[in-house]
Amino acid sequence: HGSIFVQLWNLLMPHENLKARISKQWCDIGFQGDDPKTDFRGMGLLGLVNLVYFSKHYTNEARQILSRSNHPKLGYSYAIVGINLTEMAYSLLKNGALKAHLYNMVSGLPQMEHFHQFYCYLVYEFDKFWFEEEPESIMHFNQYREKFHEKIKGLLLDCNVVLTLQD
Repeated sequence: HGSIFVQLWNLLMPHENLKARISKQWCDIGFQGDDPKTDFRGMGLLGLVNLVYFSKHYTNEARQILSRSNHPKLGYSYAIVGINLTEMAYSLLKNGALKAHLYNMVSGLPQMEHFHQFYCYLVYEFDKFWFEEEPESIMHFNQYREKFHEKIKGLLLDCNVVLTLQD
């Protein structure tokens, strides 16, 4: 899936050439080390596909959020958080919490596109939430992730809910 990694890089960092697939440069977009594939253990390819989808369909927003994620005090690992949000979206789908949202959003059977759109909403809203909350440090990520998860679950209880970003 090397070409998908390169696509992600080119979408987020268009003015900087990626020197190699295994490179310290990956840390610039929020991966933990030289080889980004090691960060996908929990969500596999879906995590990568979601990151690319958001970066491709909401390029300006993705670059803006990546820039904000490098904030000296409130920064977070953009790619790692994105993978985490894939897991959140997947768990909400699996436990049925997305039923009303999908029913209101789609007139037929939901497709992967609709899942990706929900993921985009989560990325955008999580960034806003993180900066509004002003956590002391990234070490408190799990606590704020859970608070954000609870907020989203609360929104999904509304039987008329539709949580998406507009193109």
